Amino acid sequence: MLFRSAICAVALATALLMTPSAAQVVDSGKYPNLKGQWNRGNPGSPNNWIPLGGPPPLTPEYQKVWDDIKADLKAGGAGNWPSTFCIPAGMPAMMSLYDPAEIIVMPEITHILISHNDDSYRRIYTDGRPWPEDAEPTFAGYSIGKWVDEDGDGKYDVLEVETRFLKLPRGYDTSGLPFHADGKAVIKERIYLDKADPNKLYDEITIIDNALTRPYTKLQTGFRNPDPQPVWKSDVCSENNAQIRIGTENYYLSADGKLMPAKKNQAPPDLSYFKQSQK
Repeated sequence: MLFRSAICAVALATALLMTPSAAQVVDSGKYPNLKGQWNRGNPGSPNNWIPLGGPPPLTPEYQKVWDDIKADLKAGGAGNWPSTFCIPAGMPAMMSLYDPAEIIVMPEITHILISHNDDSYRRIYTDGRPWPEDAEPTFAGYSIGKWVDEDGDGKYDVLEVETRFLKLPRGYDTSGLPFHADGKAVIKERIYLDKADPNKLYDEITIIDNALTRPYTKLQTGFRNPDPQPVWKSDVCSENNAQIRIGTENYYLSADGKLMPAKKNQAPPDLSYFKQSQK
């Protein structure tokens, strides 16, 4: 009886080792340590970007689009920042770490989890798969990555990522810098730790888009929270959002619960389906 139990135990252990979950065990010595909570470091700066190579190289057509967006922002409008109305920030804005991120590295996929404007997440596939032919566009896009050992020491240093199939509307950040309306943008990234400070993360982001005259690169930084048990929050955007979009216009919900204009001299929405008061 004991012999039979021992055989069963060995068989069970062998079966467990053959399951997909066992195949997903990470060799922690091969991958960079990206555990913990990553923040943008400067709470006073909503856009943790360092432009590389000067201002955005927009085509004349899209420079005009951006000028109009900035004018709308100045007038009190929402500009081109869909997150005002609880639409996810999407790529590349979500990597500004408006809220803390968690990076979970597995051999075949790396997850990036962020709670901003509701829960946001990325799946970066590193299993060697080809690009799908008809993936449904999403705000985070479809990401395929590759781990690279740049110094030849047998350990990965950089995660190179390419993201396609990006859904609109979407802006680079709160400035409202626009993407081309054709939705053909491609975003490339190099994600790696600072060699002198393993608690500092870099994300080199290069955008290839038909609204640009050439690829545009920005450097985003993140810092690891030293607390080994950090607090994670959940952001439900619609819970306290006073911004209201009706048609193409945005309005504001005042403290007394009444609809009010967001811009000077803004016309009210069409009230055709509401009973008009009798004078």
